[in-house]
Amino acid sequence: MEALSLEDLRETDGRSLHFTPYGFGGPIAPEEALAFQQHVIGQHSLADDVAEGTRRRFEQLRHVYRYGLLCYDLFTMVSDAALLVFEQALRDRFVEFYGGTVTFRDSCRQEHDITFQNYADFMAQFKARGGTKIKMGSDRRWTGFNGMLDGLYRWARREGLLRGQRNRSREPVFKELRNMVAHPSGFHLDSPADAARRMSDLAETINQLWGSPTPGGRLHPAPVERQPVAIGCNDAGSITICQAASLHTADGTDGWEFVLVQAVFSPGESEDPTLTQFDALFENTTYPCDLMWGPGMRAEALAWLETAQPGPDTRDHLDPVFLLRYDGKSLHLPQRPEVAAGLPSAATTGTWFAIRADAPSDAFVHVRELITQTATRHAAAGECQQCAADTLKRGTWEQALAAAERAGASGTPEQLVDVRTPSWMPRKVAIDS
Repeated sequence: MEALSLEDLRETDGRSLHFTPYGFGGPIAPEEALAFQQHVIGQHSLADDVAEGTRRRFEQLRHVYRYGLLCYDLFTMVSDAALLVFEQALRDRFVEFYGGTVTFRDSCRQEHDITFQNYADFMAQFKARGGTKIKMGSDRRWTGFNGMLDGLYRWARREGLLRGQRNRSREPVFKELRNMVAHPSGFHLDSPADAARRMSDLAETINQLWGSPTPGGRLHPAPVERQPVAIGCNDAGSITICQAASLHTADGTDGWEFVLVQAVFSPGESEDPTLTQFDALFENTTYPCDLMWGPGMRAEALAWLETAQPGPDTRDHLDPVFLLRYDGKSLHLPQRPEVAAGLPSAATTGTWFAIRADAPSDAFVHVRELITQTATRHAAAGECQQCAADTLKRGTWEQALAAAERAGASGTPEQLVDVRTPSWMPRKVAIDS
């Protein structure tokens, strides 16, 4: 091994200088690179109530990340080590959750209590006494538990500490990546962008475990902020969108028809890119979008706004329940349970599916695959391992509504208003079963 001087160790690693605020490109000055990387890693912090052991491990990695400017290989080491902290965070949260005492069931279905100081202590006793199951979830159901990473993920989901169907589908990937680090083969090199993304995912997951979702987060976002929004259409099919507060300045819209919705639309901050596909009866938008008034002319909309004075709100968009109808020929787009509950009897025939998914498109693709089974088999009941969807029920309209209500969705029928933008989005798709 080549001997290095102190001056050698202080030299900037030239590879680190190509990662700039504007993307990958020509090298920037070392001082600018340091300022940029410190800004990147400084965005990720933990909630105040996170367990001390997890917090210190995270801060250790955040500290070392900055030294990647001097040694590029440290970005890989941070990225790899972060994968191990996911499991530590789950273990620490398990210990805090139970407060030092867990009731378990052994292979003979006998129940016992374990008093423990830390996770290693718990697992030693759990294995020594033949533990197989612990109680999980709001129903406190006995559930198999192996104490490994996949078991901890399952436990955290059953207890509602981790959420999101897309996150559920990512968790096996994190597990495989963690196993590759724990049992390495070959060589790999990660970039600063890889390490920063891994630290971001880690921070979001840790904070979610302790009940603090991340505003604007990629994995565990906080509820989105919504505003009163005006969507206008004319006879030619043109669409205009503005915040309702700016509707009075929407010149050139005489003769346009408007609806007022509660939606994610804050130009320059966050915007739902699919508002042009709004449909009051079917779910087409990326984020929840609710009809408040309309349709009508701009003057009527302004008069309603003056009287109603609607304000902003927030809406959670992870794990909603969608209802989908298959009429024997076509699969209809997802609907909210409140909308489906208000449908006339002629529109409630056929086979209905109650699906938990993070996006309506995820629910639609899953049900389409259930009907056609043209690809790998999707789960007809429960959490699907092929996609990010959870089938709650397949049956009649009444059965699907009941399953949605059991899952926490509202079953109160909404007053239906058949209004949508003149977008290309059809309301049903022909399916060959």
